[in-house]
Amino acid sequence: MQSESGESLLKRSYKLILVLLVAVFFISLVLSRNLFFQSTFLLKSFGELSVDPEIAFKNNKPTFLEFYAEWCEVCKEMAPKVSTLKDEYEKDINFVFLNVDNQKWDNYIRQFSVNGIPQVNLFDEKGNLISTFIGKQEEKTIRRSIDQLSRESKSQEEILNTEFSIIKENRNIQVNPRSHG
Repeated sequence: MQSESGESLLKRSYKLILVLLVAVFFISLVLSRNLFFQSTFLLKSFGELSVDPEIAFKNNKPTFLEFYAEWCEVCKEMAPKVSTLKDEYEKDINFVFLNVDNQKWDNYIRQFSVNGIPQVNLFDEKGNLISTFIGKQEEKTIRRSIDQLSRESKSQEEILNTEFSIIKENRNIQVNPRSHG
């Protein structure tokens, strides 16, 4: 008798453990669901929050242009990194995101010879293409290029501002080409 009650207790314990394991599995699946779908959500929001390319190329700011697709696994993988870059640089740089599945952007896809995604193009403030990255890229690689873009545009502003301030300060001094200011 005792062994039968011990066996039924053991069976109940196994059933309880099994039920708890299944419950933990489903709860963790539900909680981690956001992690799996976060990058897809980011890609959709990129398209919605994107600066219009026509405006971006005319507002005298450097431009980050990414061609992507919502089904692209590499695009999904890079989305959190690109989102970080966008949050950090969006005051100084236009961020344009064009979904290759949207026929509205066909002229840009042809213009920039998009034959792989994600494709990131970086432009200076005059709209000149500076860098192109195709496929999976490390965040630090794109960050270096963006920093270089930002430095070049800021250094040009500083040079212009410095020249103007020197001219204003030196109004009474005669300056000739050999005087070096």
